[in-house]
Amino acid sequence: MADKPTIVLVHGFWGGAAHWAKVIVELHRRGYDALRAVENPLTSLADDAERTRRMVRQVPGPVLLVGHSYGGAVLSEAGDLPNVTGLVYIAAFAPDAGESPGQVTQDMPPAAIANVGPPDSDGYLWIRQDKFHESFCQDLPADEALVMAVTQKAPLASTFGDTITAPAWRAKPTWYQVSTQDRMINPDNQRRMAERMGPRRTVELDAGHASLASLPGPVTDLIVEAAAG
Repeated sequence: MADKPTIVLVHGFWGGAAHWAKVIVELHRRGYDALRAVENPLTSLADDAERTRRMVRQVPGPVLLVGHSYGGAVLSEAGDLPNVTGLVYIAAFAPDAGESPGQVTQDMPPAAIANVGPPDSDGYLWIRQDKFHESFCQDLPADEALVMAVTQKAPLASTFGDTITAPAWRAKPTWYQVSTQDRMINPDNQRRMAERMGPRRTVELDAGHASLASLPGPVTDLIVEAAAG
């Protein structure tokens, strides 16, 4: 295992580290034992990037960072640490310097944008429970979608406006997975972000936003390729 990087998984909005459950099991089955999953507070990009950096700093060797959804913005902000050897984006935001996830979303609105918000009285942004399945994970069974909807981890709405400083994807090797049926991040937006970062490989999967849960095998394939690279 010494020649393999530690894989650090970063979740996005409306979910926690457990969203990676199926990918974790698949990676472990394929011989990847050095696995960690960050539990970010989703209170600001700065807070989430710092939480991720702290976990990466605890790893003595090389790290492959993998982010889903907003987790890609966290990768872009926190992936500049010297032991980070690569970045894998799973249906994820990859903002450039001065861009925010909200700005990227407004450029090409996704199909389910109307099912999000408005912010609650504490400033948190939720996906309507009765619209969660069709919005976030339409290719998962109803029971799995129900659990995701009820346990969703809402971000502070202000986090959508937090901008990237110096995107790590400009300096690190990258891989990108596009979800072609995504209703939370427009698939054409994903393609645009992937194209400008010049990834070593781009994979398109016939999946909704939660491809890490609906197609864990192909998602793991890309992660393993990046780990070997």
